[in-house]
Amino acid sequence: MRIVVAFTLGAALLAAPSGVPAQTPTLVCHGTQQPRQIAELLFGRDIGRHIGVSETAWARFAAREITPRFPSGLTISEAKGQWREGSDGAVLREPSKRVEIVLPGNDDDEARLDAIVKAYKDQFRQHSVLVIVRSACVSF
Repeated sequence: MRIVVAFTLGAALLAAPSGVPAQTPTLVCHGTQQPRQIAELLFGRDIGRHIGVSETAWARFAAREITPRFPSGLTISEAKGQWREGSDGAVLREPSKRVEIVLPGNDDDEARLDAIVKAYKDQFRQHSVLVIVRSACVSF
């Protein structure tokens, strides 16, 4: 699943009258900040209704699949995911990992993200990985 989010437009896009083209505002960064794309990936760790991706398996996956594709750096944090099951409306929850990457701006950034998602889904029998890509001003 790929979701691209443009936070800067918010409800203005939704409220624009039909026939009026939406305009993307220019990202204005200040000081030493530069405009970049940020990718956020959310990986559920359950297989069925049990934790199927251990901390060790996750660390191995991150070292083999994520770090080599984005060696300049990333952030991994704990998360708790939840969603409503379609058939009976039950709310399901699972421990998750959240990975945030300031994309380097290479032509193959999207392909690298896709490869990570595919590897996770294949290795851990997952149906989806949530991917959000947004613009932001960043500095290091």
